[in-house]
Amino acid sequence: MSDLSNYRKSYEKSELLETTIPEDPINLFNRWFHEVEDFGGTGEVNAMTVSTIGLDGFPKSRVVLLKKYSEEGFIFYTNYNSEKGRAIAQNPHVCLSFFWPNMERQVIIKGIAQKTSGNISDNYFDSRPDGSKLGAVVSNQSEIIPSRTFLEENLKQLENDFEGKPIPRPEHWGGFLVVPSEVEFWQGRANRLHDRIRYTNQSDYSWLIQRLAP
Repeated sequence: MSDLSNYRKSYEKSELLETTIPEDPINLFNRWFHEVEDFGGTGEVNAMTVSTIGLDGFPKSRVVLLKKYSEEGFIFYTNYNSEKGRAIAQNPHVCLSFFWPNMERQVIIKGIAQKTSGNISDNYFDSRPDGSKLGAVVSNQSEIIPSRTFLEENLKQLENDFEGKPIPRPEHWGGFLVVPSEVEFWQGRANRLHDRIRYTNQSDYSWLIQRLAP
C-alpha cells in the first residue's frame, strides 16, 4: 500500500471574500475563468468533470470540455446515445466541477441538464473541423467495439463517402445546457482554512450567498 499521508501543500495564492464578490455566480465564474486563463499553467481551462447517476445506479464522472456559458447555464456537447447521454435522459440532475490548480481554485455546479435546440447544436457542429465531425459520426460512443482497427477502417470509409461533401450533424449528437441551481466556489487558503462560498438559486431567481466551513 502506498502511504500518501505526507503529501501536503500550502495554499496561499488568493482569497475569496463576501465583500468582493458579485451577486450573480455567473459573473464570478467569468472572472475566475479569465483570471485562471491569464495566469497560465492550465492546459485546458474549460476542462470540467461531469458527474451523472448511471443506469446501474452508480455515480460516474468524466472530463469533457465546456463550450459556452451564460446567465442561462453551461453547455457541453456529446453523443446522446452515450453512457452519459442515456444517464442524463433518465436522471437530468448532474454536477459539473472545475479544478484549477494554478490558481488553487475549484468550482462545483449542481444543476439540471436539458438538450439544447437543434439550431445551437447545428451551429456548433458546423464550426468543428471535418475530422472532429467525422469522429462524432463514426463513434457509437460507449458501445463495445472489436478493435481499434475496426474504428479506423470505418473512419476511412466515411472520409471517402464525404469527400468534397458537407458533413451533417447526426441526430443523436448535440448539446446539453446545465441550468445551475447551486454554484460553490472554493479558494485554497493557508492551514486548510479554505474559503468556500455557495450561491443557491431562490424561487424568485435571486441568489442566496452563504459561506461554508472548510
